[in-house]
Amino acid sequence: MTEEIEKPAYVQDLKDIADSMPDEDLLFDLAELFKIFGDSTRIKILFALLGREVAVGDLAEVLSMTQSAISHQLRVLKANGLVRFRREGKSLIYALSDDHVTKILNMGLEHIEE
Repeated sequence: MTEEIEKPAYVQDLKDIADSMPDEDLLFDLAELFKIFGDSTRIKILFALLGREVAVGDLAEVLSMTQSAISHQLRVLKANGLVRFRREGKSLIYALSDDHVTKILNMGLEHIEE
């Protein structure tokens, strides 16, 4: 008669952890998203856009940067779905793409201010 050896509870916890992990592609995409937030210039742009639309030239003025530098960072932010734009005459007017971006920024601030 074989006796079944009871495994410690943490062994089941480890299996639960492994089973709950998102797949590698999703984790990679999440890491890439967080890399975008790793640049202080992009963070400044995102904060400037909180709750408002702003033209590229105005962002450059407010942040004391060139339009070219702002445009480059906006392209990165747009490619990653964090900002959207509309055309008004010759100007491009940018805004945050959705409320998720606002939540991420606010949660980050809340975390570091604790």
